[in-house]
Amino acid sequence: MSSIKDVASMSTIVKLIKESQYVDAIQILTAQSQKHPKSRAALSLLGYCYYHINNFSGSAECYKQLTQLYPEVEDYKVYYALSLYKAGAYPEATMALSALYSSSHTKMLRLQACIKYCEEDYSAAKLLLEKLPQDDPNYIYNMGCLLYQEGKYEEACVKFTSGVKLMGYIPALSYNIALCYYSLKMYPQALKQIEYIKNQGFKEHLQLSVEMISEDDDFHSMGNTPEHHQTVLIKALNLKAAIEYQRQNLKMAQEALTHLSPQFEQELDPVTLHNQALLNMDTKPSDGFKKLASLLQQPFFPHVTFANLLLLYCKYEYVYLAADVLAENAHLTHKIFTPYIYELLDALLMSQKTPEETFRKFDDMCGKLSEQVRKMAKKVRRQARNKEAKMKTVQECKEILEKYTVVMMAQAKIYWNRENYDMVQKIFHKSWEIWCEDDTLKLNIAHVLFMQNKYKKAISFYEPIVVKHSDNILNVSAVVLANLCFSYVMTCSNTQAEELMKEIEKKEKQISKDDPNKMVFHHCIVNLVIGMLYCTKGNYEFGISRVIKNLEPYDKKLGTDTWFYAKQCFLSLLENIAKHMVMPVDSVIKEVSFSGAVHEIW
Repeated sequence: MSSIKDVASMSTIVKLIKESQYVDAIQILTAQSQKHPKSRAALSLLGYCYYHINNFSGSAECYKQLTQLYPEVEDYKVYYALSLYKAGAYPEATMALSALYSSSHTKMLRLQACIKYCEEDYSAAKLLLEKLPQDDPNYIYNMGCLLYQEGKYEEACVKFTSGVKLMGYIPALSYNIALCYYSLKMYPQALKQIEYIKNQGFKEHLQLSVEMISEDDDFHSMGNTPEHHQTVLIKALNLKAAIEYQRQNLKMAQEALTHLSPQFEQELDPVTLHNQALLNMDTKPSDGFKKLASLLQQPFFPHVTFANLLLLYCKYEYVYLAADVLAENAHLTHKIFTPYIYELLDALLMSQKTPEETFRKFDDMCGKLSEQVRKMAKKVRRQARNKEAKMKTVQECKEILEKYTVVMMAQAKIYWNRENYDMVQKIFHKSWEIWCEDDTLKLNIAHVLFMQNKYKKAISFYEPIVVKHSDNILNVSAVVLANLCFSYVMTCSNTQAEELMKEIEKKEKQISKDDPNKMVFHHCIVNLVIGMLYCTKGNYEFGISRVIKNLEPYDKKLGTDTWFYAKQCFLSLLENIAKHMVMPVDSVIKEVSFSGAVHEIW
């Protein structure tokens, strides 16, 4: 301690560390270490503080210097290896461990096992763990992790639960139990664990609760605090978002992430960044692509990032971008992709160049998946008396059906883009015996019938979907509601069309009353789509009039969502005028003039 002469400064540092104010302590210690670069106390405390704010590279550098200055102190070598492990420098951590005299020590075995686990050398990790006493809490925890990695989720859950009984509540253990339930598709049990983690975390660290932040407060990032990691709140809330996303509750998934304490984007962990991109893809695709692409440049990122980025590029028809990203990261394909994802992407990426070959590949995939579904159906019938086994098989069957639906829809899209609706209908008809209860299939059949002007049949598919959401009709896509309304009109069912429009308007008014700042465009978009459909039928006078009327007032109704539909009417009119295919009356030309709208907006 002799090198730190300022006693007042030292007492300040100790006080700051006791109060977990590590960043402030680091500022003072950095100044001290610059004055006394070989100070054992300054380097030791600095390494400790860096470690506790998760700056593992900084702590590794401090402990590296200490191992060189004091090679006889084994603890510094341990902390150096631990910091390297936490920083993700696994080969360097292994090398640092080899310099220890007591490498067979329990702590060393634990650390060696963790390094092997992170290097995905699971057999080596297991061999090291088996050298530990079986009643060792770390043995129980780490064996649970290995069982989970092997896909033995039920056994892993039992192992983690026994750990809780032995050690009491530990956030990481409770999170792992929730993760096992998630992997077993036991979502209510997973959510129960997450809620407990959340309540305990906010109870012990009230400052992490967003409810404690006033709406009037300026944005203030809390950064990556030790409390975030100790409470596993970030992991737990991300898992909740994943569960709601799987249950197709997009709004609730987005809300789950709003409970995270405020952080700047550059401070977000990779999982949160990935989930934010995915959950907001429908409204902010450019931002989503940017986040996912940036994640691929980081040393560590969720493995699903790679496949999700490529699949989303294909969904938005940026096939060439997907091909470029795949070529740049070819080394990841066999490491990350499942055979299903590999086959799917392979077919999607060649869809623009060789659609016929793509169709054949999709057909092969559909054949394999449909055969798996039939086998699962037989298995379910055999397990009629075993309720638990039956539920598990049914869940597996659903997962295969989801894959089948994705492939079948991609196959149908080839002919949809060519406007060959008869062929699309044949593909759907072939799938009907496999997955007749799927709303996605029913909805797409309705779209095909609608495009073929088979309005009565389209209504028979649209109506049940809308009725299912009668308690909140705004959960149904505006395009679906518009198509149903238009089908009613075309089949002289004007009363039903009016009732549907009134119901949409009623729900929107209620939302505006509850939250005046919330913008809802369902009613407007339905009218715009109907106007657009009239334009496609050549009735520009009525179609354009309806579009203009429903864009008023422009400052509230004219936005990216509504302009997407409105512009198609105007472009269609201009194209047909240029081709001398239509000669609109003066009233239509006058309505298309946006001089008043421009003046009003500006």
